Amino acid sequence: MTAPLAAAASPRRPLRAWQREALQAHRDARSTDFLVTATPGAGKTSFALALAAELLERREVTRVVVVVPTDHLRTQWAEAAEAAGITLDPTVRNDDRLRPDVLGYVTTYAQVAQRPAVHRSRTEHGRRTLVVLDEIHHAGDGLSWGEAVAEAFEPARRRLALTGTPFRTRADERIPFVRYESDGDGALASVADYTYGYRSALADGVVRPVVFAAYTGVSRWRNSAGEVVSASLTGESTASVEATAWRTALDPGGEWVPHVLAAMDERLTVLREAGMPDAAGLVLASDQSDARAYAALVKRVTGSTPALILSDDPRASRKISAFARGTDRFAVCVRMISEGVDVPRAACLAWMTSYRTPLFFAQAVGRVVRSRRPGESATVFLPAVRPLLALAAELEGERNHVLPPPAPGEELLDPLPPPERADDRPVDSWQALGAEAEFAHVLHGGRAVTADAAAGAPLTGEDADFVGLPGLLSAEQTAALLSRRDADHRRRASSTRVDEGGVDDAGSDRELAAAELDARSWRAAGDLRREINRLVGALAARTGAPHGVVHARVRTAVPGPPSAAAPVQVLADRRDWLLEQGLR
Repeated sequence: MTAPLAAAASPRRPLRAWQREALQAHRDARSTDFLVTATPGAGKTSFALALAAELLERREVTRVVVVVPTDHLRTQWAEAAEAAGITLDPTVRNDDRLRPDVLGYVTTYAQVAQRPAVHRSRTEHGRRTLVVLDEIHHAGDGLSWGEAVAEAFEPARRRLALTGTPFRTRADERIPFVRYESDGDGALASVADYTYGYRSALADGVVRPVVFAAYTGVSRWRNSAGEVVSASLTGESTASVEATAWRTALDPGGEWVPHVLAAMDERLTVLREAGMPDAAGLVLASDQSDARAYAALVKRVTGSTPALILSDDPRASRKISAFARGTDRFAVCVRMISEGVDVPRAACLAWMTSYRTPLFFAQAVGRVVRSRRPGESATVFLPAVRPLLALAAELEGERNHVLPPPAPGEELLDPLPPPERADDRPVDSWQALGAEAEFAHVLHGGRAVTADAAAGAPLTGEDADFVGLPGLLSAEQTAALLSRRDADHRRRASSTRVDEGGVDDAGSDRELAAAELDARSWRAAGDLRREINRLVGALAARTGAPHGVVHARVRTAVPGPPSAAAPVQVLADRRDWLLEQGLR
């Protein structure tokens, strides 16, 4: 039984100009491999699915395989594909047979690395396969991942690689299926077949303009010698002192975090009253402990209970989906929203993390720049420390830059070094004593604009309603407004009491239930398999027959593949047959 190619011919939304250009570039290239570099939020997924539909309709391919960095993105891709008329199974495991009623599947780089031979077999046996390698720079996260991708998908008829940021690679760690050119410094720079940068996307109205609001403040901590040290985030200091002041500012027990949360909450109120009624904020934490503490602070400062999305929570994907479709103001996350996750209503980001690599920064900021309608803008609240300000200035000036290759042994997420000793040597012994926040400046055109710069651009009372809306206030006026409201934010941060109840890790059952109502065919298949197993168990208990015998009876009564590979209709018929046996 072949996959339903006709399903790919269902109506699709109109493509953006860049997506049409990229499709034509792919037709003209007529090559097996094609790399697209497009700024986060530009619509890489929609482009890839349009290309897949075109190749399926022309019968150049008959199967589609998508490889993604994280499990949540499997769900997101499957939902987007189904909306485009292409049924992909995001639940298939390495040991499963593919269901005959799907056009392909979504897997992860880690899953491919576990059993590359399985994916190679699926790619080459009787199929003309299109492989979409989403955020392909992840194939360079380890040599084993790159080798596995090369082994698994070398037989593919077409390979489409996607990335949100150009990347560079050492000569001995080339990512498969990517063309490179020497950068003159001993590294290789990726060469895209089609590039769509932030500047072009901003001019086309595809992404929102970003306002970076930087907050300074004085941090106090006790070092291992018992000495109390005080330093400003923006003061002249060594890199070690700056790093420790940064860590201290992010401590949930101080006043810096609640102060900035109050500023972001007010920004969300302005956005919601100015035409974005569902505007949401993302709080990015370094680890799960901080995330839980920040969630409690959000509830304390704003009165809103945030979604708490942790990577080890089995319901994390459902929580993200529920938050994306809902109206709640805040979500607190650890890395889960850094790449690829699609929450178009997210318009504010609070950088409450010590991560500082260019790739992670670009991907995280990319979560809040997706434009839905003219006039929207994004605001990123961040500590006014040199590493982040440099990244923000470069990103704000023009996102389309080439990232330097990581140093040997450097992790993808480069955290801050440990706090310093009295003699400036790093140690793990450090005690945060407190930190206050103060608005420093906004970034505009690659320069820092302070409140003092607004002397020649006085504000009226009505100006306060338009803080940060592009085209309505100058950068100087925006800086003056944020500075003027700083005292209010400080009072909110210090006057509220901590809610002892904290935030429930499980999240809102109502939201999760609503997300579950939007069931897809692959979810229905999983539900049916579980229901069949329950009914088989009940029938086995009633008749005394082993489970295997009962399963065999079911397959005799309703012929077809084993449950793991059976299409939804076969599973539904088997469930109905079991119910006819008097089981409820």
